[in-house]
Amino acid sequence: MIHGSPCRVLIVDDSAVVRQILSEILASDPAIDVIGTAADPLLAREKIKRLAPDVITLDVEMPRMDGLAFLENLMRLHPLPVVMISSLTERGADTTLQALALGAVDFISKPRFDVARGLQGYAEEIIGKVKMAARSRVRTLARPVAPRITLDTVAPAPARSIRFRTTDRLIAIGASAGGTEALRVVLEGLPADAPAVVLTQHLPATFSTAFAERLDRHSAMSVREATDGEAVLPGHAYLPPGGKHLRVIRDGARWRCRVDDGPAVNRHKPAVDVLFRSVAESAGANAIGAILTGMGDDGARGLLELKNAGAPTLVQDETTSVVWGMPGAAFKLGATDEQVPLERIAERLMSLARG
Repeated sequence: MIHGSPCRVLIVDDSAVVRQILSEILASDPAIDVIGTAADPLLAREKIKRLAPDVITLDVEMPRMDGLAFLENLMRLHPLPVVMISSLTERGADTTLQALALGAVDFISKPRFDVARGLQGYAEEIIGKVKMAARSRVRTLARPVAPRITLDTVAPAPARSIRFRTTDRLIAIGASAGGTEALRVVLEGLPADAPAVVLTQHLPATFSTAFAERLDRHSAMSVREATDGEAVLPGHAYLPPGGKHLRVIRDGARWRCRVDDGPAVNRHKPAVDVLFRSVAESAGANAIGAILTGMGDDGARGLLELKNAGAPTLVQDETTSVVWGMPGAAFKLGATDEQVPLERIAERLMSLARG
Protein backbone atom coordinates (compact mmCIF):
# COMPACT_ATOMS: atom_id res chain seq x y z
CA MET A 1 0.00 0.00 0.00
CA ILE A 2 1.41 3.39 -1.02
CA HIS A 3 1.48 5.80 1.92
CA GLY A 4 -1.45 8.20 1.76
CA SER A 5 -3.37 6.22 -0.88
CA PRO A 6 -6.63 4.41 -0.04
CA CYS A 7 -6.44 0.86 1.31
CA ARG A 8 -7.49 -1.56 -1.48
CA VAL A 9 -9.88 -4.23 -0.18
CA LEU A 10 -11.19 -7.45 -1.73
CA ILE A 11 -14.30 -8.94 -0.07
CA VAL A 12 -14.60 -12.75 -0.21
CA ASP A 13 -17.95 -14.13 0.97
CA ASP A 14 -20.46 -16.58 -0.48
CA SER A 15 -23.41 -14.42 0.65
CA ALA A 16 -24.40 -11.72 -1.85
CA VAL A 17 -26.07 -9.80 0.98
CA VAL A 18 -22.89 -9.80 3.10
CA ARG A 19 -20.77 -8.80 0.10
CA GLN A 20 -23.08 -5.85 -0.59
CA ILE A 21 -23.28 -4.68 3.04
CA LEU A 22 -19.53 -4.94 3.62
CA SER A 23 -18.91 -3.09 0.34
CA GLU A 24 -21.25 -0.25 1.40
CA ILE A 25 -19.75 -0.02 4.90
CA LEU A 26 -16.14 -0.01 3.74
CA ALA A 27 -16.73 2.30 0.75
CA SER A 28 -18.22 4.89 3.12
CA ASP A 29 -14.70 5.63 4.38
CA PRO A 30 -12.58 7.70 1.97
CA ALA A 31 -9.43 5.89 3.12
CA ILE A 32 -10.78 2.56 1.78
CA ASP A 33 -11.23 1.50 -1.84
CA VAL A 34 -13.30 -1.67 -2.35
CA ILE A 35 -11.68 -2.99 -5.53
CA GLY A 36 -13.79 -6.14 -5.88
CA THR A 37 -15.74 -9.01 -4.37
CA ALA A 38 -15.65 -12.78 -4.84
CA ALA A 39 -18.20 -15.45 -3.96
CA ASP A 40 -15.68 -18.22 -3.29
CA PRO A 41 -11.93 -18.75 -2.83
CA LEU A 42 -11.30 -19.91 -6.40
CA LEU A 43 -12.72 -16.68 -7.80
CA ALA A 44 -10.83 -14.80 -5.10
CA ARG A 45 -7.55 -16.37 -6.17
CA GLU A 46 -7.92 -14.97 -9.70
CA LYS A 47 -8.92 -11.53 -8.41
CA ILE A 48 -5.97 -11.39 -6.01
CA LYS A 49 -3.60 -11.95 -8.95
CA ARG A 50 -5.37 -9.38 -11.11
CA LEU A 51 -6.29 -6.66 -8.58
CA ALA A 52 -3.46 -6.85 -6.00
CA PRO A 53 -5.50 -5.94 -2.87
CA ASP A 54 -3.90 -4.61 0.30
CA VAL A 55 -6.41 -6.41 2.56
CA ILE A 56 -8.88 -9.29 2.15
CA THR A 57 -12.00 -9.91 4.21
CA LEU A 58 -12.63 -13.66 4.19
CA ASP A 59 -15.62 -15.72 5.26
CA VAL A 60 -14.72 -19.03 6.88
CA GLU A 61 -17.53 -21.24 5.56
CA MET A 62 -17.73 -21.12 1.76
CA PRO A 63 -18.39 -23.47 -1.18
CA ARG A 64 -15.71 -25.04 -3.42
CA MET A 65 -12.93 -24.48 -0.89
CA ASP A 66 -13.00 -24.15 2.89
CA GLY A 67 -11.96 -20.68 4.08
CA LEU A 68 -9.26 -22.11 6.38
CA ALA A 69 -7.72 -24.18 3.57
CA PHE A 70 -7.69 -21.09 1.34
CA LEU A 71 -6.15 -18.98 4.12
CA GLU A 72 -3.40 -21.54 4.72
CA ASN A 73 -2.50 -21.60 1.01
CA LEU A 74 -2.62 -17.81 0.81
CA MET A 75 -0.34 -17.24 3.81
CA ARG A 76 2.16 -19.80 2.52
CA LEU A 77 2.29 -18.62 -1.10
CA HIS A 78 1.13 -15.01 -1.21
CA PRO A 79 0.81 -13.58 2.33
CA LEU A 80 -1.63 -10.70 2.68
CA PRO A 81 -3.41 -9.07 5.64
CA VAL A 82 -6.67 -11.01 6.14
CA VAL A 83 -9.62 -10.06 8.34
CA MET A 84 -11.88 -13.08 8.94
CA ILE A 85 -15.67 -12.85 8.99
CA SER A 86 -16.78 -15.43 11.54
CA SER A 87 -19.98 -16.50 13.23
CA LEU A 88 -20.59 -15.94 16.94
CA THR A 89 -20.98 -19.63 17.75
CA GLU A 90 -18.86 -22.10 19.71
CA ARG A 91 -17.83 -23.80 16.45
CA GLY A 92 -17.20 -20.39 14.90
CA ALA A 93 -14.94 -19.47 17.83
CA ASP A 94 -12.76 -22.56 17.38
CA THR A 95 -12.51 -22.00 13.60
CA THR A 96 -11.63 -18.33 14.08
CA LEU A 97 -8.84 -19.20 16.52
CA GLN A 98 -7.49 -21.63 13.92
CA ALA A 99 -7.61 -18.82 11.33
CA LEU A 100 -5.64 -16.50 13.64
CA ALA A 101 -3.09 -19.29 14.14
CA LEU A 102 -2.74 -19.55 10.35
CA GLY A 103 -1.94 -15.84 10.08
CA ALA A 104 -5.19 -13.87 9.87
CA VAL A 105 -4.68 -10.43 11.42
CA ASP A 106 -8.07 -10.09 13.09
CA PHE A 107 -11.71 -11.06 12.76
CA ILE A 108 -15.18 -9.54 12.63
CA SER A 109 -18.02 -11.42 14.28
CA LYS A 110 -21.02 -11.97 12.04
CA PRO A 111 -24.34 -12.04 13.95
CA ARG A 112 -26.37 -15.23 13.73
CA PHE A 113 -29.66 -13.46 12.99
CA ASP A 114 -30.52 -10.37 10.92
CA VAL A 115 -27.04 -10.22 9.42
CA ALA A 116 -27.73 -7.02 7.47
CA ARG A 117 -28.66 -4.93 10.52
CA GLY A 118 -26.06 -6.66 12.67
CA LEU A 119 -23.18 -5.84 10.34
CA GLN A 120 -24.32 -2.23 10.08
CA GLY A 121 -24.11 -2.07 13.86
CA TYR A 122 -20.44 -3.11 13.62
CA ALA A 123 -19.64 -0.58 10.86
CA GLU A 124 -17.14 1.47 12.87
CA GLU A 125 -15.35 -1.66 14.11
CA ILE A 126 -15.24 -3.18 10.60
CA ILE A 127 -13.72 -0.02 9.10
CA GLY A 128 -11.21 0.27 11.94
CA LYS A 129 -10.07 -3.34 11.69
CA VAL A 130 -9.65 -3.25 7.91
CA LYS A 131 -7.59 -0.03 8.09
CA MET A 132 -5.52 -1.50 10.92
CA ALA A 133 -4.96 -4.69 8.89
CA ALA A 134 -3.56 -2.63 6.02
CA ARG A 135 -0.82 -1.36 8.37
CA SER A 136 -0.15 -4.72 10.05
CA ARG A 137 2.73 -7.14 9.56
CA VAL A 138 2.08 -10.50 7.96
CA ARG A 139 4.53 -13.33 7.55
CA THR A 140 4.76 -16.27 5.16
CA LEU A 141 3.30 -19.35 6.80
CA ALA A 142 6.07 -21.93 7.00
CA ARG A 143 4.77 -25.47 6.73
CA PRO A 144 6.47 -27.45 9.51
CA VAL A 145 8.49 -30.43 8.35
CA ALA A 146 7.70 -33.49 10.45
CA PRO A 147 10.82 -35.26 11.73
CA ARG A 148 11.42 -38.76 10.40
CA ILE A 149 10.54 -41.13 13.23
CA THR A 150 12.33 -44.45 13.62
CA LEU A 151 12.41 -46.97 16.45
CA ASP A 152 15.64 -45.35 17.63
CA THR A 153 13.96 -41.97 18.05
CA VAL A 154 10.96 -43.25 20.04
CA ALA A 155 11.73 -42.67 23.71
CA PRO A 156 9.84 -41.51 26.78
CA ALA A 157 9.59 -37.74 27.02
CA PRO A 158 11.92 -36.37 29.70
CA ALA A 159 10.19 -34.98 32.77
CA ARG A 160 10.01 -31.19 32.73
CA SER A 161 12.55 -29.93 35.23
CA ILE A 162 11.34 -27.73 38.06
CA ARG A 163 13.02 -24.42 37.38
CA PHE A 164 11.03 -22.05 39.53
CA ARG A 165 8.98 -22.20 42.70
CA THR A 166 7.47 -19.23 44.52
CA THR A 167 4.11 -17.75 45.41
CA ASP A 168 5.54 -14.28 45.63
CA ARG A 169 5.31 -13.16 41.99
CA LEU A 170 2.31 -12.45 39.77
CA ILE A 171 2.57 -11.96 35.99
CA ALA A 172 -0.12 -9.81 34.31
CA ILE A 173 -0.37 -9.79 30.50
CA GLY A 174 -2.70 -7.88 28.16
CA ALA A 175 -3.19 -8.25 24.39
CA SER A 176 -5.57 -7.53 21.54
CA ALA A 177 -5.19 -7.90 17.73
CA GLY A 178 -2.60 -10.59 17.05
CA GLY A 179 -2.64 -11.52 20.72
CA THR A 180 -4.26 -14.95 20.51
CA GLU A 181 -1.11 -16.32 18.90
CA ALA A 182 1.28 -14.08 20.84
CA LEU A 183 -0.17 -15.35 24.14
CA ARG A 184 0.19 -18.92 22.92
CA VAL A 185 3.89 -18.32 22.18
CA VAL A 186 4.48 -16.76 25.61
CA LEU A 187 2.62 -19.45 27.56
CA GLU A 188 4.37 -22.21 25.60
CA GLY A 189 7.66 -20.78 26.85
CA LEU A 190 6.73 -20.75 30.55
CA PRO A 191 7.48 -23.78 32.76
CA ALA A 192 4.77 -25.73 34.58
CA ASP A 193 5.77 -24.18 37.92
CA ALA A 194 5.94 -20.56 36.72
CA PRO A 195 4.42 -17.81 38.85
CA ALA A 196 0.67 -17.33 38.46
CA VAL A 197 -0.35 -15.50 35.28
CA VAL A 198 -3.46 -13.34 34.85
CA LEU A 199 -4.43 -12.48 31.27
CA THR A 200 -6.77 -10.20 29.38
CA GLN A 201 -7.27 -10.64 25.63
CA HIS A 202 -9.92 -8.69 23.72
CA LEU A 203 -12.36 -11.34 22.47
CA PRO A 204 -16.15 -11.70 22.05
CA ALA A 205 -17.83 -13.35 25.03
CA THR A 206 -18.56 -16.59 23.13
CA PHE A 207 -14.88 -17.11 22.31
CA SER A 208 -13.44 -17.22 25.83
CA THR A 209 -13.97 -20.93 26.58
CA ALA A 210 -12.51 -22.11 23.25
CA PHE A 211 -9.57 -19.73 23.71
CA ALA A 212 -8.80 -20.93 27.25
CA GLU A 213 -8.94 -24.56 26.07
CA ARG A 214 -6.63 -23.78 23.16
CA LEU A 215 -4.05 -22.09 25.41
CA ASP A 216 -4.27 -24.95 27.91
CA ARG A 217 -3.43 -27.47 25.17
CA HIS A 218 -0.29 -25.50 24.26
CA SER A 219 0.97 -24.70 27.76
CA ALA A 220 2.72 -26.64 30.51
CA MET A 221 0.77 -24.42 32.92
CA SER A 222 -2.90 -25.03 33.67
CA VAL A 223 -4.86 -22.39 31.73
CA ARG A 224 -8.48 -21.77 32.69
CA GLU A 225 -11.31 -19.27 32.77
CA ALA A 226 -11.29 -17.62 36.17
CA THR A 227 -14.15 -18.12 38.61
CA ASP A 228 -15.03 -15.40 41.06
CA GLY A 229 -13.21 -15.77 44.36
CA GLU A 230 -10.83 -18.58 43.40
CA ALA A 231 -7.27 -18.44 44.68
CA VAL A 232 -4.52 -17.35 42.28
CA LEU A 233 -1.94 -20.15 42.32
CA PRO A 234 1.52 -20.70 40.78
CA GLY A 235 1.51 -22.89 37.70
CA HIS A 236 -1.91 -21.55 36.68
CA ALA A 237 -2.97 -18.93 34.14
CA TYR A 238 -6.36 -17.22 34.42
CA LEU A 239 -8.48 -15.63 31.69
CA PRO A 240 -11.68 -13.65 32.23
CA PRO A 241 -14.85 -15.58 31.39
CA GLY A 242 -16.79 -14.32 28.38
CA GLY A 243 -17.65 -10.64 28.37
CA LYS A 244 -16.47 -9.91 31.92
CA HIS A 245 -13.51 -8.07 33.43
CA LEU A 246 -10.90 -9.91 35.48
CA ARG A 247 -9.41 -8.22 38.55
CA VAL A 248 -7.08 -9.47 41.26
CA ILE A 249 -7.82 -8.77 44.91
CA ARG A 250 -5.71 -9.41 47.99
CA ASP A 251 -7.13 -11.72 50.63
CA GLY A 252 -4.73 -11.80 53.56
CA ALA A 253 -1.50 -13.38 52.31
CA ARG A 254 -2.92 -14.57 49.00
CA TRP A 255 -4.50 -13.24 45.84
CA ARG A 256 -7.93 -14.11 44.49
CA CYS A 257 -9.71 -13.61 41.18
CA ARG A 258 -12.56 -11.14 41.06
CA VAL A 259 -14.82 -11.55 38.03
CA ASP A 260 -16.35 -8.15 37.39
CA ASP A 261 -19.48 -7.49 35.31
CA GLY A 262 -19.01 -3.71 35.39
CA PRO A 263 -19.20 -1.39 32.37
CA ALA A 264 -16.78 -1.53 29.43
CA VAL A 265 -13.54 0.42 29.87
CA ASN A 266 -11.77 1.88 26.82
CA ARG A 267 -14.74 0.36 24.94
CA HIS A 268 -13.56 -3.11 25.99
CA LYS A 269 -14.94 -5.78 28.29
CA PRO A 270 -12.69 -7.39 29.36
CA ALA A 271 -10.27 -4.44 29.51
CA VAL A 272 -6.54 -4.67 30.15
CA ASP A 273 -6.54 -1.45 32.22
CA VAL A 274 -9.04 -2.99 34.68
CA LEU A 275 -6.76 -6.00 35.23
CA PHE A 276 -3.51 -4.00 35.45
CA ARG A 277 -4.89 -1.43 37.89
CA SER A 278 -6.12 -4.16 40.23
CA VAL A 279 -2.74 -5.94 40.06
CA ALA A 280 -0.90 -2.67 40.78
CA GLU A 281 -3.09 -2.18 43.85
CA SER A 282 -3.02 -5.80 45.09
CA ALA A 283 0.48 -6.96 44.16
CA GLY A 284 2.51 -3.78 43.56
CA ALA A 285 6.23 -4.50 43.21
CA ASN A 286 5.57 -8.26 43.40
CA ALA A 287 3.91 -8.08 39.98
CA ILE A 288 5.36 -8.08 36.46
CA GLY A 289 3.36 -6.42 33.68
CA ALA A 290 3.52 -7.03 29.92
CA ILE A 291 1.57 -5.73 26.93
CA LEU A 292 1.60 -7.73 23.71
CA THR A 293 0.46 -6.83 20.20
CA GLY A 294 -2.89 -5.03 19.92
CA MET A 295 -4.84 -2.16 18.43
CA GLY A 296 -5.61 0.99 20.44
CA ASP A 297 -4.20 2.00 23.83
CA ASP A 298 -5.99 -0.21 26.38
CA GLY A 299 -3.54 -1.19 29.12
CA ALA A 300 -1.08 1.67 28.63
CA ARG A 301 -2.24 3.65 31.67
CA GLY A 302 -2.60 0.49 33.75
CA LEU A 303 0.94 -0.55 32.87
CA LEU A 304 2.16 2.88 33.99
CA GLU A 305 0.38 2.33 37.32
CA LEU A 306 2.18 -1.02 37.63
CA LYS A 307 5.52 0.63 36.91
CA ASN A 308 4.80 3.40 39.42
CA ALA A 309 3.94 0.72 42.00
CA GLY A 310 7.45 -0.71 41.57
CA ALA A 311 6.64 -3.59 39.19
CA PRO A 312 9.00 -4.35 36.29
CA THR A 313 7.16 -3.87 32.98
CA LEU A 314 7.78 -4.69 29.32
CA VAL A 315 6.09 -4.48 25.94
CA GLN A 316 6.38 -6.59 22.81
CA ASP A 317 8.64 -4.87 20.29
CA GLU A 318 7.33 -3.30 17.09
CA THR A 319 9.05 -5.72 14.72
CA THR A 320 7.33 -8.83 16.11
CA SER A 321 3.94 -7.20 16.83
CA VAL A 322 1.12 -7.67 14.33
CA VAL A 323 -0.13 -4.24 15.47
CA TRP A 324 2.05 -1.99 17.64
CA GLY A 325 -0.88 0.03 18.98
CA MET A 326 -1.19 -1.00 22.64
CA PRO A 327 2.53 -1.72 23.20
CA GLY A 328 3.48 1.46 21.33
CA ALA A 329 1.05 3.56 23.39
CA ALA A 330 2.49 2.16 26.63
CA PHE A 331 6.07 2.75 25.49
CA LYS A 332 5.32 6.34 24.45
CA LEU A 333 3.59 6.96 27.77
CA GLY A 334 6.76 5.92 29.61
CA ALA A 335 5.06 2.87 31.12
CA THR A 336 8.09 0.71 30.30
CA ASP A 337 11.73 1.09 29.35
CA GLU A 338 11.91 -2.32 27.76
CA GLN A 339 10.81 -3.65 24.34
CA VAL A 340 11.22 -7.40 23.91
CA PRO A 341 10.80 -9.60 20.79
CA LEU A 342 7.91 -12.06 21.12
CA GLU A 343 10.10 -15.16 21.15
CA ARG A 344 12.08 -13.81 24.14
CA ILE A 345 9.20 -12.58 26.31
CA ALA A 346 8.66 -15.82 28.28
CA GLU A 347 12.39 -16.03 29.07
CA ARG A 348 12.43 -12.36 30.12
CA LEU A 349 9.36 -12.76 32.35
CA MET A 350 11.03 -15.70 34.14
CA SER A 351 14.26 -13.73 34.52
CA LEU A 352 12.36 -10.81 36.08
CA ALA A 353 10.43 -13.21 38.34
CA ARG A 354 13.66 -14.67 39.68
CA GLY A 355 15.25 -11.24 40.12
